[in-house]
Amino acid sequence: MESAGQSRGPSPLAEPVHKAPPRSFGRLLKPLVFTIAFTGCSFGTAAVWQYESLKSRVQSYFDEERAGWLEKLRPQKEVDFRKQVNRWWNSLSDGQRTVTGIIAANVLVFCLWRVPSMQRTMMRYFTSNPAAKDLCFPMIFSTFSHYSLFHMAANMYVLWSFSSSAVSLLGREQFMAVYLSAGVISTFVSYICKTASGRLGPSLGASGAIMTILAAVCMKMPEAKLAVIFLPMFTFTAGSALKAIVALDAAGLVLGWRLFDHAAHLGGALFGIWYITHGHELIWKNREPLVKIWHDMRTKGPRTGGGGAP
Repeated sequence: MESAGQSRGPSPLAEPVHKAPPRSFGRLLKPLVFTIAFTGCSFGTAAVWQYESLKSRVQSYFDEERAGWLEKLRPQKEVDFRKQVNRWWNSLSDGQRTVTGIIAANVLVFCLWRVPSMQRTMMRYFTSNPAAKDLCFPMIFSTFSHYSLFHMAANMYVLWSFSSSAVSLLGREQFMAVYLSAGVISTFVSYICKTASGRLGPSLGASGAIMTILAAVCMKMPEAKLAVIFLPMFTFTAGSALKAIVALDAAGLVLGWRLFDHAAHLGGALFGIWYITHGHELIWKNREPLVKIWHDMRTKGPRTGGGGAP
């Protein structure tokens, strides 16, 4: 695990850091509402997704059995690319399959940064900046945005490394809700700190959300052994790593280090800690009323006949 890989770096298109008066907190009202609404929608969608996944599991089982039987009757090709892809896909863990889409989205956005005609759009929507005109949608879009290849590769490596543990602990639906919510929440924390300090500049990167996943895994498995990729002979516990990362980002925030967005890092880590200690009980375990409403909507069906309601 590399702490440098958690970086939420500054925008690649050099812009001066604005030394504006730090008391424009009124502009953060819309991002606050967006953060609450987006987080609620993420967990609500995840609850419905889990319901639908469980509901279709039996039918999928029979479909797979039927497909396997038909495959035996079908003439076999010497080379079947789809089979190779399916074999590779099935060899992945649930966590690795879950984050494959996230990684693909990050790669796509990375490629868009290389299109000259897209630069203005990328700066507007794929970097987060409390001084910018657009405040809300960049909070989520910037979570999938990297300009530096090393920055993206390091973040995606950490996400891939922790994906199996995180998804086994949370399930893929809850994992996606936590990851997407973390991206917005960590960006909002960055907005607050930048506004308070008056250092208003753009940021981008997935590390705020990744810090949440890393913190959640370290909280659930504090005795797990970790190592730095370049120094595999030195190992340390996950709990110690989490304390060191939080301390480093807290120091960076207090001392005004500007290489990384330490506020977003710290916000992501604290959200991960809070979610494991309290959030899971308060949010995920109270999803039953929403699931029941969705179940009633799915099973009620349209009324038939010409008679009125009794």
